[in-house]
Amino acid sequence: MIMDTHLTNEPARARTDIRGDGATVAGPGPDAHRAIRRAGIGLAAGTLVWAASIFAVGTTGGGMVGRIGDLAGLAFQLGVFCLLGAQLRTRALGVSRAAMVTLKVEMGLLGVASVWSLLHGVMPDAVQNAAWLGILDLFWPLSMLGMFAISVKLAFAARWRGELRWWPLVAESWAVVTVPTFLLLGDEPSRWVGGGHLLIGYAALGVLLARRPELTLPAGRDAR
Repeated sequence: MIMDTHLTNEPARARTDIRGDGATVAGPGPDAHRAIRRAGIGLAAGTLVWAASIFAVGTTGGGMVGRIGDLAGLAFQLGVFCLLGAQLRTRALGVSRAAMVTLKVEMGLLGVASVWSLLHGVMPDAVQNAAWLGILDLFWPLSMLGMFAISVKLAFAARWRGELRWWPLVAESWAVVTVPTFLLLGDEPSRWVGGGHLLIGYAALGVLLARRPELTLPAGRDAR
């Protein structure tokens, strides 16, 4: 048996596919790109449903109008789950355990908020005003606050590139733009501002994911 005894002084290359806890990160490839494209389509579709309901009926109505808004909001939340799935798959916040936990905690917050949207959209009127359902309602703004924090961390982590590094921040400025518009100008102007911002922010983010999945990979990690 011949053994290769060739030695080299070249230092070992750093592994970029190892998480902080020692687990291997899945490399990029066609399957990963397809999954990210599907996530982008899901995010864009869910956002379009919610934006359409805001344009059509606004965000402050009760009765059937309110139920439509709740269920359309649920469609948006499912789209955000698609976004979180893409961020989790690509280790968008980094490869540390803390980064992974952050995304999973956000999934939990969004999950509770989604349960509220579903129940508030389908339960009888008497149940809609129940105190326990009001507690679940708090997870809507909490989950969006979490998404804002994630968008900031994603920009600093710089693992997503190009427009995808910064567009989550655009998407997460929705409340900063829409809430003051509602307080200052009322429901009618804020309806168009809020729905339009969803299209510019989250819907466009979904389209970017669907069209440019390679931008979710750090520089130097070309598709194989």
